[in-house]
Order: sequence, then structure tokens, then C-alpha cells
Amino acid sequence: MSSKLRITVVDADPERAHMIVDGLCEAGDFEVTVLGDDTGLARKLADLAPDVVLIDLANPSRDTLEQLSVATGANSRPVAMFVDRSDPEMTRAAIQAGLSAYVVDGLKKERIKPVIDAAITRFHMLSQMRSELNAAKAALAERKMIERAKGLLIQARGISEDQAYALLRKTAMDQGKKVAEVAQALITAAELLK
Repeated sequence: MSSKLRITVVDADPERAHMIVDGLCEAGDFEVTVLGDDTGLARKLADLAPDVVLIDLANPSRDTLEQLSVATGANSRPVAMFVDRSDPEMTRAAIQAGLSAYVVDGLKKERIKPVIDAAITRFHMLSQMRSELNAAKAALAERKMIERAKGLLIQARGISEDQAYALLRKTAMDQGKKVAEVAQALITAAELLK
């Protein structure tokens, strides 16, 4: 398995693509693939599975950004886009498409490596935030489920909240399951008995 960073460059202009590849060669030891057009971009990127995608467009359209969003999957890899000019609406659309870096005023060879580094760092930071958010949502959902199950036990058995939780916890330990799994089973059973 190669330890080189795999970079896919998407640029329809062969001269610009060559300049990007030269800049990458000067900046480090990368495995670079150039795609000359964005036709079938999603399939091509899935086949190549690059670590980073660099896109150089003179003036991106909304359709290009939407296709890019689908093709790269905001959660799958860092994407940096270089554009010659932009406006606030296009910048917002680019960020919503999941780009890790949106660089206006074109591409210069000496800027490639710092932009890649920034895109990778931002991508990892956002990935960690997404993971933490998903974990927090899951914990909240489990907590709500446990509270609902405790309520069912309190109502059915006439016991205290502490006793209801102790019963859920004991049952989970006896069955080798998580308390949330036992709570979900209790809620499901209660709904079936209605």
C-alpha cells in the first residue's frame, strides 16, 4: 500500500493542469491523477479513491458545485477548489457543497501545498465535529429512550425512578446488553401490547 498522498486534479485546461502537477511535484511526493473533464466525475472519483481532490475552474456554476457535492461526498475526502472570481452567493453554495477550501483569485503554483494542507486540516476538523455531533445525538436519543422505559416501569410496577433504572440496568447486565437496548425492547413490547 502506497503511503503517498493520492491527489486527483480536475481541470479541463491542460496548461493549468500541468502547472498544478508541477506545483505538486515541487511541494512533495504525491501520487497525482489528472481528469480533463468532469463527465462521470462521481464514478471516476469512486474508482480512483483519492485522498484529496483539487479542482481548478475559471468560473464555477451551480450545476458544477452540485455535481461536485455528489461526486466527492462532503464527508469522504477533502476538496479544494480554485476559482478566478466569485460572489457571496457562489461562495455560500461552494461551502454548502462541502468544499474544504474555496480559493478565489485563481491558482498559483506556490499556493498549492498550503491550500492542500489547509483543506486536509479543515476536513479532519469538520469530520471530528460531525462525529462528536452524531455521538451526542445518539447519546441523547438513548437517554430519551431510557427515560421513556423508566416511565413505563414506574407506571406498570408502581416503583420509584431509581428502582426503575436499577431494574433496567440489572436486566441489561443479566442479558449482556446495553441499558438502551433493554429500554428499546421494553418500549417495543409496550407498544405491541397497546
